Amino acid sequence: MGKRSRKRGDVAASATTRAERDAARQRRGEALARSDGESGASAKRRAGKTSFEDRPPAPWGSFPLVEIVILIGLVLLVSGFFVQGERGATMIIGGLVLASLAGLELTVREHFAGFRSHTSLLAGAVAGVAIAVAYWLSDGNRVLALGVAIVAFAAAFWGFRQIFMRKTGGVGFRR
Repeated sequence: MGKRSRKRGDVAASATTRAERDAARQRRGEALARSDGESGASAKRRAGKTSFEDRPPAPWGSFPLVEIVILIGLVLLVSGFFVQGERGATMIIGGLVLASLAGLELTVREHFAGFRSHTSLLAGAVAGVAIAVAYWLSDGNRVLALGVAIVAFAAAFWGFRQIFMRKTGGVGFRR
């Protein structure tokens, strides 16, 4: 059998009641909040962490444009699988492009406002455009297009990282 916790008769009872201890705990919490100049919820946040309230506002206000464009992209993507032929393929590509552009807009807005670092994603988008343009201009030379994409990714990564660090006062990334 396991041991049970029991009060022993020889140990003296505590000098304070539970209500007194709770009141003292409440007073200490209020004093701490006053000394920090912050509310209890924001005092719990760690430095460097962002919250939903810190998110940069959209230029068009509270209208959910990004969410609507992503929804349209998803509808096109799913319905493209049920439509046969070239029209279905076009719908799938259109859905992917719409949803990707909406996500990229949100990423750009958050990165350049210093909310969260999206350096790799933005550099990848630049590299994607660079590889497509280099492949088209070089008449299908894959090696040259890949080299151009790697150089574009590295340069864009460095540039986007510097912009984010300048915006946040030296912080390289935020979660």
